[in-house]
Amino acid sequence: MTSSNDTLARLAQVIEQRKAADPDKSYVAKLFHKGTDAILKKIGEEATETVMAAKDGDRQKIVYEVADLWFHCIIALSAFDLSPADVLAELERREGLSGLAEFAARKDKP
Repeated sequence: MTSSNDTLARLAQVIEQRKAADPDKSYVAKLFHKGTDAILKKIGEEATETVMAAKDGDRQKIVYEVADLWFHCIIALSAFDLSPADVLAELERREGLSGLAEFAARKDKP
């Protein structure tokens, strides 16, 4: 069985490969061709669809919509020269921290 980290890394590699492809032949390339605003708008749409699926309580649709959301978030990460590994590192940094303490630490930063 492969790890989730491997799956995310493979997906990020595919996105990197496709972002410079022909926009008429690649959805990822088309989003990059349209620019950052189009990518961010798509994340907003997918986030809304995720919320709606959760409100409906449809477990299968929640998974489907979260997968779409994650996919588009990985595209956004790529647009800013980031990767899922950067997000995973941040989650690992937070592991074991109290959520309340973590929020308080954010407020202390300028």
